[in-house]
Amino acid sequence: MQLLRILIKKSSIMKLRLLLIVLLISIFHTAIFAQVSAGRPKPGTITQVAKFKPPAVKTYLGKNSDTAQVQLDEATQLVGLPLHVTDAKNNVYTVTSYQFLYKKKSVIENEQTGKKEIAFTTVSNLFKVTPLPDLWKNNITESLQKDEELYFFDVIVQDKLNRRFFAPELKIKVK
Repeated sequence: MQLLRILIKKSSIMKLRLLLIVLLISIFHTAIFAQVSAGRPKPGTITQVAKFKPPAVKTYLGKNSDTAQVQLDEATQLVGLPLHVTDAKNNVYTVTSYQFLYKKKSVIENEQTGKKEIAFTTVSNLFKVTPLPDLWKNNITESLQKDEELYFFDVIVQDKLNRRFFAPELKIKVK
């Protein structure tokens, strides 16, 4: 009786092993077949894209480009102006997005010495419209001070063929 039970257990284990081996082989075979069929592109499905060399462009805020130093009253006017990107032939490119950083000057009290010190904080965001939204324009123009900075970076523009590329950054320092 016990011998019969042992034989049944061994028979069940053998069947289980055989089933497991068949299962693993079928999974392995399916994976290989899927990779082989996915690796072969169908004729006519690959589209060659022409290489694109972006033109040399400049980013402007008013008349300022690259890094500019402006007086406080001019800086408050610049905050409300749109960002422009043009090339050497004066072709205008559409600004699709940019990041703007405002480096704000503050006065803080040093807890250890009790003396007032100048500190800078930064506020930044990604924008998809130019000029800046009214909330940003109003907050900046109300508090703009000497030694602060307006920094436009990661400027992405689009040409007439809807090709997108980066334009140079622009930094305005208030003196």
